Amino acid sequence: MRKDVRILLVGEPKVGKTSLIMSLVSEEFPDEVPRRAEEITIPADVTPERVPTHIVDYSEAEQSDEQLYQEISKANVICIVYSVNNKKSIEKVTSHWIPLINDRTDKDSRVPLILVGNKSDLVEHSSMETILPIMNQYQDIETCVECSAKNLKNISELFYYAQKAVLHPTGPLYCPEEKELKPSCIKSLTRIFKVSDLDNDGILNDNELNFFQRTCFNTPLAPQALEDVKNVVRRNMTDGVTDNGLSLKGFLFLHTLFIQRGRHETTWTVLRRFGYDDDLELTQEYLFPMVKITPDCTTELNHNAYLFLQSVFDKHDKDRDCALSPEEVKDLFKVFPYMPWGPDVNHTVGTNEQGWITYQGYLSQWTLTTYLDVQRSLEYLGYLGYSIIYEQESQAAAITVTRNKRIDLQKKQTQRSVFRCNVLGDRGSGKSGFLQAFLGKNLEGQRRIREDHKSLYAISTTYVYGQEKYLLLHEVMPDFDFLSEADLACDVVCLVYDINNPRSFEYCAKVYKQYFIDSKTPCMVIAAKSDLHEVGQHYSLLPHEFCRKHKLHPPQPFTCSMTDAPSKDIYTRLTTMAMYPHARLRCMCASNRCTYCLCQNLLKLELLRSIKAQLRRVMFNRCSNACVWLPLFLFLLHVFTCC
Repeated sequence: MRKDVRILLVGEPKVGKTSLIMSLVSEEFPDEVPRRAEEITIPADVTPERVPTHIVDYSEAEQSDEQLYQEISKANVICIVYSVNNKKSIEKVTSHWIPLINDRTDKDSRVPLILVGNKSDLVEHSSMETILPIMNQYQDIETCVECSAKNLKNISELFYYAQKAVLHPTGPLYCPEEKELKPSCIKSLTRIFKVSDLDNDGILNDNELNFFQRTCFNTPLAPQALEDVKNVVRRNMTDGVTDNGLSLKGFLFLHTLFIQRGRHETTWTVLRRFGYDDDLELTQEYLFPMVKITPDCTTELNHNAYLFLQSVFDKHDKDRDCALSPEEVKDLFKVFPYMPWGPDVNHTVGTNEQGWITYQGYLSQWTLTTYLDVQRSLEYLGYLGYSIIYEQESQAAAITVTRNKRIDLQKKQTQRSVFRCNVLGDRGSGKSGFLQAFLGKNLEGQRRIREDHKSLYAISTTYVYGQEKYLLLHEVMPDFDFLSEADLACDVVCLVYDINNPRSFEYCAKVYKQYFIDSKTPCMVIAAKSDLHEVGQHYSLLPHEFCRKHKLHPPQPFTCSMTDAPSKDIYTRLTTMAMYPHARLRCMCASNRCTYCLCQNLLKLELLRSIKAQLRRVMFNRCSNACVWLPLFLFLLHVFTCC
């Protein structure tokens, strides 16, 4: 909504333009009227709409045509004043003033016009019979007010209607010739209806209507008032009320009725509460609220955001199969001006056997969008009405900005839930297969993916020590000389080579030595296509020797050429490395419960270190008492040896 209103009064000389302004300000008819009133500003706290209002007078005797044109261009609303007892001044409305104003304003952004019949105290009849044909001829005319500067009749109403014409214009909402809502208004109100229809059954029940009423007007409807509203719709529409709930047709009819009865502010209050501007476009402030993100921090959805997205999923999963069919996806995004998800999404997140996005895949895609492009995620949440449904100031309340990664490294713990793994490797090494295997697709399933539907991302959940985390895999294109900061910025690196290609490992070795040898980012080497015959690599060191030299985990064998879904163990290991980059574990088990892990944890205990030291003293300094300690020593020695 506008922050101020500028009203311009024009008309023939002696029709009382200046008198109207003076009477409004002083609340009495002036004894002496100047040729032209100075511009006045009415403070916001004394105007009905709580908006500062500037009132500008025009005098043909004191101002040039150029000054008039400038004032017309600056005005938000123009009052064309005529005298009800002067036919010539009425004729000038159509012969001079309306054509002049139209010539000086853009056709697509015409200013609203108010016809003002002054000096009504001098006649007993109304001029409305003459004015109504003019109002029907020109769409820009909002209304006509007959008033009297002398006896103060309708003076306040005149300027209220002028304010209202700016703050609650009819033009964007309603077509008077057709007597129906304009398409852009119908589109906006339809989105509002769908957002307010919390159970997606196509009607607004009493609870939903009350929630809508509280959201827009800060007060619920009394039961009788609610029934009266539905009765009005029933009397005028056969299908406006269905199953005692308000249908979309009934909802649109109510707003048509509001506008026809001059209550534009009701519809505008609803539209602005749901984020629309005067052109019925969602505002930038609504779609893109400010979120401050410092370097080395990431963005994630918080608990309330996931609860909201879960409710949206449940609302559109009509067959309750925990997956969204293509029709259900389309229905979900009807409140968007465009389809945000392309066919690549089905190969970025988990799907069911039919290729439909599962509940977990749905949440994963939202997590991916928030991590990679938080502004896009805010926009999407805005379309869905997050801030309205959850009664938040903006959808920025759905976002968590994580702690700086350097602090996580210092404290050796993290509160993040999303970890990024950049997958690098030469062409044909098996990177895409590695990504798709994470989504449960074996080689046969991957071959059915169309080239233009492939994705460079894959995201799903893994469990690390009982905690659910998201692992985001990003396939980096193999351009060794032009790896960008985005290609290198991640929590863990995956270097993939083809064991059946003798030149495949060389790329991994060069990338590691060029970009990651001195970084704190943990790296894992993947020996892909392990079902094929392994050939010698044309590199100075064998892969396992290279890993041993640089203190990396030995190459991990991987294949997706199997009938069953690929194992997720290796992805759990990657997530663990991303969560604990400071840990130098040699074991690669997923459960952390193998003999090696148990022994390593045992060896870290101070008590065991103390016992070990004491045993040594007993064995070498107190041989006479060795028989007492020998059984325990032999057991612990066996443990140490196994480790």
